[in-house]
Amino acid sequence: MPLQLQLIAPRRVELVPYHEAPLQPHQVRAQALLSGISHGTELNLYRGTAPFADKTFDPDLRLFLPRQEAPTPTALGYEWVGRVSEVGEAVTTFRPGDLVHLLLPHRQTQTFDPDDVPFHTHVVPLPSALRPEDAIFLALAGVALQAVHDARIKVGDRVAVFGLGVIGLFVVQLARLNGAAWIDAVDLYPLRRELAIRFGADRVLDPSAHDVGYEIKRASPHRGADVAIEVSGHDAALHEAIRSVRMGGSVVAAGFYQGGASNLRLGEEWHHNRITMVSSMAAWGCPHRDHPLWDRTRIHETVVALLAAGRLQTEGMLTHRIPFEEAATAYELIDRHPEQVVKVALTYQTP
Repeated sequence: MPLQLQLIAPRRVELVPYHEAPLQPHQVRAQALLSGISHGTELNLYRGTAPFADKTFDPDLRLFLPRQEAPTPTALGYEWVGRVSEVGEAVTTFRPGDLVHLLLPHRQTQTFDPDDVPFHTHVVPLPSALRPEDAIFLALAGVALQAVHDARIKVGDRVAVFGLGVIGLFVVQLARLNGAAWIDAVDLYPLRRELAIRFGADRVLDPSAHDVGYEIKRASPHRGADVAIEVSGHDAALHEAIRSVRMGGSVVAAGFYQGGASNLRLGEEWHHNRITMVSSMAAWGCPHRDHPLWDRTRIHETVVALLAAGRLQTEGMLTHRIPFEEAATAYELIDRHPEQVVKVALTYQTP
């Protein structure tokens, strides 16, 4: 039987078998090639720090409420890339050999109806110019594009990017494509700062070695960035993002923040400089701020085209490939040694 990954308890993942039903006429079956691990959402679930550990999200009230039932094993993952192995007789959009990206969990196969896939409106084959190693970045590239749209960057703006994981590195590139004249990029880890320079940042800063807000404001003729985009998910970084922007500037918070926010002091620069703070979220039923002109499908199509054309770069981001059978090792690596990793992918043996 094929295997899928499940979170059994905090910091404990296991591979468990699942049954594969006969293919229906309207369905497509694909074999896994790679699946990317999210270092934000997935790691917070893995650590047990996400609000879903003891709460549930009511989609009608849009509230987190106390969990009434005991937690059950949870599937992890949403960057799954595979090749089509079978198509039902009623399917016209796919054929064997096509590459497909799905917002579905880590497992050896996926069986889906192209017109009815969770978190999608419609699934189509990826272009032949797109490598599987690039396709595993599609969901996070979409998050980055949403954040840049929410930032409303104008030609000539100064931009500060906090957090240089995959999303932050895409934000650097997309901010430049969107017209940013100067980009400061901030991260604790040298590997990520080096990649930011390669991808177009004008200057990188180590927050452990600099007063980042002071350095950014001192170097700017307008006394700060016009907009800061925070994608690390740490409240201390969000506070520095607020400190880095000019009076009346904007901060886009695109990280998945956990717990409290003891480092966020709203009585200081946020209050005294009249900073606008925007939450960037493209999932959980949140529409694009320019909906219906923009929606999740258009975001996805845009990043597919940018990656296929080479206008978004991924070289150097995929730092580790770990066999699916050793998934527990992959999560431990990201959890314990974030300074060594940018993106970790699980690899699958082809049947």
